[in-house]
Amino acid sequence: MKSTPLSLIAGTVALAAVTGFAAFNAPGDTAPAKAASASRLPVERSSLLCPAPSDSELADTAYTSYTPAGKGTGGESAAELKEARPVTDDGTSDTSDTTEKSGKSSKTGKGDASTAEKTVVALKEAGKPVTADADGADAPALVGTATGALAPGWSAQQTTSVTAGSTRGLLGVSCTAPDTEFWFPGVSTAAKAQDYIHLTNPDSGAAVVDIQLFGPDGDLKADVGDGIAVPAHSSVAMLLSTLTGEAVDDATAHVTTRSGRVGAVVRGAREDAGSDWLTASADPSATVVLPGIPADATSVQLIAYAPGEDDADVKVQLIGKSATFAPAGNDTLHVKSGMTASVDLKNVTRKEPGSLRLTPVEGERATPIVAALRVVRGTGSAQEIAYIPATRPVGARASVADNRAKGSTLSLVAPGATAQVKVTASAGSEGGEQTVKEYTVKGGTTLAFTPPVPSGLKGSYALTVETESGGPVYAARTLALPEDGVQMFTVQTLPDDRGTVEVPAAVQDLTVLDD
Repeated sequence: MKSTPLSLIAGTVALAAVTGFAAFNAPGDTAPAKAASASRLPVERSSLLCPAPSDSELADTAYTSYTPAGKGTGGESAAELKEARPVTDDGTSDTSDTTEKSGKSSKTGKGDASTAEKTVVALKEAGKPVTADADGADAPALVGTATGALAPGWSAQQTTSVTAGSTRGLLGVSCTAPDTEFWFPGVSTAAKAQDYIHLTNPDSGAAVVDIQLFGPDGDLKADVGDGIAVPAHSSVAMLLSTLTGEAVDDATAHVTTRSGRVGAVVRGAREDAGSDWLTASADPSATVVLPGIPADATSVQLIAYAPGEDDADVKVQLIGKSATFAPAGNDTLHVKSGMTASVDLKNVTRKEPGSLRLTPVEGERATPIVAALRVVRGTGSAQEIAYIPATRPVGARASVADNRAKGSTLSLVAPGATAQVKVTASAGSEGGEQTVKEYTVKGGTTLAFTPPVPSGLKGSYALTVETESGGPVYAARTLALPEDGVQMFTVQTLPDDRGTVEVPAAVQDLTVLDD
């Protein structure tokens, strides 16, 4: 007698990926199928992409890479951010070894994609961030991969300070994962704006990208924008105003790929109000939350877009320090299908921190939308802008790197039930021990506070937020670094890091006995 094992693992995993569970019987078993209980396991690989920081010679950029301490996978671990390749005049990627330009090694020749990029930041251990610096306009875009124990929850932050010029400001961005579709409400093609969309390709084959623009009257006539080629391991930046002849102050950009994957982010700049990065809105949803409006915001512009066939009528609610209420005169917003709607909420927070929630006016007409805020601090020549896109909840865990001893504000929002949250301040990049504190976020309020700082901090550190119990929590970190009277600041949201994946567990022996 011999035994022949039947491998149904692949089919079971595929079913679980679609349905969330799987059930099966052994051959000949007529009993009811047993469900395979799912478990969550750490991801084994993560990818992140960072845009080219600036085109200003005055730019000073800090990169920070971080993975929170926790249960990771076994085997070898690595997390590296490497230079993306420059694009040559003929639109192809330069495959020569980029380390030649720094004089550190000789040219390897055109061909091997795995050896052509120079490592900029290399993370060696979880729980402690590592940093690197770059100056001027030549700092490249970065492509990165984390594996093993450094993959679950891996994050990277790029923070650039530009003290003068048309792109003056504090430009912060959490480096993004590659994808095939992005929504950017809040872009502009107006003459007073200089909005560039940065597309970065992490893969070994070229990606082909389409960009559509939608204004208050619908689709903007685009002269170009279809079939944009992004070579392998390279990054391309395009000025949005060159894609159309129509000048629109508040528009929405829709980025899709015909082939391949890219990271996409917009660097927005206003003539008299500085610049910052706009990351993509969360996927279209009937209810969206935009957390972390600074208490001293002097202007808040809400931009929303309805991508479906139906118009959206939404309630606009400010989730404040102690209650949720409708802004006076702006309690609802009508968003026509395929058109961008915007409303000036002015200084809606009234010197108190807050967050915005958009929900359907009528529950049975829940039309998905995307949304973002353009926030201004200061007045006159001292104005400074930042963006807050709609975001996913913190979920199990979310992190943001590059926090300083001074200047960080953490905003936690519980739009529904009260929630208990744990906040961990990591060890410092150059020294210091982690600090952990717990907070209660009352339902229907925004809790904004100076986050904990590692004891004996040297360098910068990361913040990790974990939902312990209660309702969903949304979060954002504001980093403020004033310069010569200008309130320079940047805001990053903290969506769930998706550091685990649901995997079905086998519950029945599938061995078949053969005579």
